[in-house]
Amino acid sequence: MSSIIVSNMQQKIKVNEDLEQLIEKVINVGLTNEGVKNDVEVSVVLTDDEHIQQLNKTYRSCDAPTDVLSFAMQENNKNDTLYLGDEAAQLLGDIVISLERAKLQAEEYGHSFEREVAYLAVHGILHLLGYNHEREDDKKIMRQKEEQILMEFDLVRG
Repeated sequence: MSSIIVSNMQQKIKVNEDLEQLIEKVINVGLTNEGVKNDVEVSVVLTDDEHIQQLNKTYRSCDAPTDVLSFAMQENNKNDTLYLGDEAAQLLGDIVISLERAKLQAEEYGHSFEREVAYLAVHGILHLLGYNHEREDDKKIMRQKEEQILMEFDLVRG
């Protein structure tokens, strides 16, 4: 069984247990859909724009807030089987989500805050599993996978 650890490191937006459970569920569905059978641990940090901007500047040389960052603990190729050895659970990586940015984007896109946070969590887990959106064809594949997972929770756009 995978372990999803959600840590709320901000105080600007109220986080309830339902939101934390939604994050855990969508990440677990993402792992299952991608065939991850090994026990993995994923850390999810909920933060604000100021903190994520610092991380973005430090790790991506971009001095601006962003919605989500993913930090993989190992390099994965989406076409490779995730090999984690015999350890009980291996840290797959960290996902950092700005709740401030999620709230703004939910309003901008005309859907719920929960849908936006779930989307960012799914986006993050797919990055940890080796997906990216640098090329248009990769972006299309990633978006299809994101929407497929969110549809399982009836979290549709707009």
